[in-house]
Amino acid sequence: MSRINTNVTAMTSTRILNQNNSSLNVSLERLSTGLKINRGSDDPAGLIASENLAKQIKGTETGIKNAERASTIIATADGALGEISQMLTELQGLLGEVANKGGMSQEEIEANQLQADSILNTIDRIANSTEFEGIKLLNGNFDYTVSGSTTTTFTSAITDLKVNGAKLIDGAAMTVAVSVTTSAQTGKAYLSGAVSGNSLSIKIGSNRGNTELTFASGTSVANVATSINAVKEVTGVSATVSSNIVKLNTVDFGSDAYLSIEQLSSGTNKTKIIGSNATTGLYTAGALAEFKDFGVDAVATINGTQAVASGKKLSIKTAMLDAEMTLTDNRATITGSSTFSITGGGADFAIGSVVDAIGLEAVGIVAVDSTSLGTADDGKLNTLKSGGTNSLSSDNLYTAQRILSQSIKDVSKLRGRLGSFQKNTLEKTINSLTVTNENLASAQSAIRDTDFASETSSMTRSQILVQSATSVLAQANSAPQNILQLL
Repeated sequence: MSRINTNVTAMTSTRILNQNNSSLNVSLERLSTGLKINRGSDDPAGLIASENLAKQIKGTETGIKNAERASTIIATADGALGEISQMLTELQGLLGEVANKGGMSQEEIEANQLQADSILNTIDRIANSTEFEGIKLLNGNFDYTVSGSTTTTFTSAITDLKVNGAKLIDGAAMTVAVSVTTSAQTGKAYLSGAVSGNSLSIKIGSNRGNTELTFASGTSVANVATSINAVKEVTGVSATVSSNIVKLNTVDFGSDAYLSIEQLSSGTNKTKIIGSNATTGLYTAGALAEFKDFGVDAVATINGTQAVASGKKLSIKTAMLDAEMTLTDNRATITGSSTFSITGGGADFAIGSVVDAIGLEAVGIVAVDSTSLGTADDGKLNTLKSGGTNSLSSDNLYTAQRILSQSIKDVSKLRGRLGSFQKNTLEKTINSLTVTNENLASAQSAIRDTDFASETSSMTRSQILVQSATSVLAQANSAPQNILQLL
């Protein structure tokens, strides 16, 4: 080299030394932070993917925590419901003892009534005191609120409405349209005219039970109907009179409800079984006859989805709505539409990785106190208390039994539904999210975390290159001194 103003070799050595120093600094930063991507310039595309994965991981972790808390809440409610279920079973025993009036003194009946009152009061106390972090669970706090709407008045169209779950997006009310396209029917049959000629014996019954009735010659249609209605609690069959015809109907609706009637005596009787049509005789007078007719389940849609029907009871379970309801008799026997709105309530659990309708699970928990359990037709459980219309000292023990049976069924169904939600939704979601979280963390680690083995090798290489470049730069800087020999 014969020039000293511009030391190109030194400039080149300096550039390479700076590059090596930069590589060394990057390696030291990655090894000290444990991250391969510390700023956007390290890997722009990798940074975007990593941040998206970080959002998913955080959402997944939150979803797991939310599901675990929801499981704890459901377990708390189930524990209290278990106690209520046991007390209802004890109440069943008391009711059964009181029904044995021939072997029970009045004092024993009153003692059983006191126990029943204590049980019902305890049920009310548990229902109103069970809570989780100050939130009441069984007093209807998590029940849905509904309001009636158009066409047919809501209260006259639907009873025993239970909204088990409804996703109310951003708190907006959900309109529910119930359209009955085929009415529910009871099992039915007809008896023509008064009894004439010989006496008439028939066996009549339904899915509830059956009994035998004998009518003397000359018994009027009105008395025939009265006799049938007198055993309605046993047979589940009621009777009305129209135009000298006795019309028989099962108390229950639907395909599970059948009416059977069998003529046990033959002879020249004017009264005969004429089947399901009041004007068409299926059997001739004097011949032994037997007839059986099944009811019909209602056919209905709820918000356009085919409802599951059993008699006049409807249910629907979709991703957005889970509800059960019973059509009133005036709605069950006609076709038409009714609507109501779900305006709020329920317990919403966000168990997804993001806040959306898919990751939201809505659960409704109805009140389980004695004023809420029971049916609209027979009455509520609190009517079994002292002074109530269906108390243990009253004569309405059959009605009391139906109320108690329905209450036990409702509590059992609620426990089963909550248990299913806990096991099949929450626990499975926790398991699924845990696996998802592991995979997401693995993917993010592959993108963003430092590979210490590789980075240590890169650091060692950079250190050697820095030292080498420094040595070369020193030599390049000393090279112009050779010109002094020319001077």
